[in-house]
Amino acid sequence: MIEKICNILTNKIRKKMPEIDDERAEVINYGLQNVIGEIPKVILLFVIGFLLGVGELTILSMVIILPYRLFAGGFHLKTHLGCIICTNLMYCGNALISKYIILEPVYIKYILIAFTWVFGMCMCKLYAPADTENVPILRKKERKIKKILSYITLSIYLIIAIFVKNPQISNLIIFGVLIETITITRFAYKLTNNKYGYEIYEKQETTNIA
Repeated sequence: MIEKICNILTNKIRKKMPEIDDERAEVINYGLQNVIGEIPKVILLFVIGFLLGVGELTILSMVIILPYRLFAGGFHLKTHLGCIICTNLMYCGNALISKYIILEPVYIKYILIAFTWVFGMCMCKLYAPADTENVPILRKKERKIKKILSYITLSIYLIIAIFVKNPQISNLIIFGVLIETITITRFAYKLTNNKYGYEIYEKQETTNIA
């Protein structure tokens, strides 16, 4: 349904702007699918969150994870249903875990923060920004900037988690960062049948040169 709507909109745009070629039309169509596809996902996410009694925590979970995800990247599922399920697991799941898991005594919290920071820094070094085939990040300058911002965002979040006294919010930050970091790993990409976009294009360029 969403794909049909986006195809109609893309065709209308091309009629009004005939200079748009097939390649640009694909980019526009993909962008429309992302924007329009997000609306029902977000509504459903909030509905499920409030039904489970963690609506506010779900919203906060999204606010926490999205900036880090913007820089670090991560896999994308290829169907709308899969994407909806994954989105709810990430944000509602984080909210539920954060509400009911108690990190006591306090040194367990600090150990988990230290582990998450070391794990996150290593994964960001290896994979961030983790792009996809549909939206590859090919410019070296852009990749470098996003990698640095991934390090900074990760570190700032975990420093905040150390000092936040509210255990639920502290948990949201720690588990949110951990979940998002997992989504950029090669294991997660293989599990979800994703490929890093820049690797695909590098191989194509190497083949063309050869």
